[in-house]
Amino acid sequence: MKKYTLILAALAVILCGCCNKDNCSIENTKEQTTMNTTMQDLLTRRSIRSYTDQIPPKEVIEEICQAGTYAPTGMNKQAPIIVAVTNREVRDQLSRLNAAVFGPDNDMDPFYGAPVVLVVLADTTAALTWKEDGSLVMGNLLNAAHAKGLGSCWIHRAKEVFETQEGKAILRKLGIDDTKYVGIGNCILGYVDGDYPEARPRKESYVYWIE
Repeated sequence: MKKYTLILAALAVILCGCCNKDNCSIENTKEQTTMNTTMQDLLTRRSIRSYTDQIPPKEVIEEICQAGTYAPTGMNKQAPIIVAVTNREVRDQLSRLNAAVFGPDNDMDPFYGAPVVLVVLADTTAALTWKEDGSLVMGNLLNAAHAKGLGSCWIHRAKEVFETQEGKAILRKLGIDDTKYVGIGNCILGYVDGDYPEARPRKESYVYWIE
């Protein structure tokens, strides 16, 4: 009986080892697939300048914002914040303020019809790297939007908009200290209206090697 018990135990160890190998193989395949998908998203994202007026589901926007919050920041001070705007009235107000930076009579829509604006600001007192930290958040938002099947584009002039009294009032309504936070950029996003643009060729002198 003892002999049979030992044999069964040995078989169990062998089978367990086989299962573990299979599991490892599956996990490695999943990891490789995830890595390939990530690289594909990074290489295929484009700046979109034409959107439908359909607002993406809130849970999708929340996921994109979450990706932004995981961008690296200097000394992990997490100086940036994100203001997610889906309210049409406020979105149009920001568009008007943004266009006014070009001139008081400018009636263009700098957000290209995108229904959602994720405004990134950064606390200038939190870290010396506040500007870089905010830029990394913007990068995460852009790439996450593409990964979720949405178009996006970095729109500048967030700094100028939130230097105006009207812009500061928006921040104060949210309980944000307008004396500390500076606008980094606007990540507009939404569903692409039309064909997705092809990538332009990369310049030959983009990477220099020291080996």
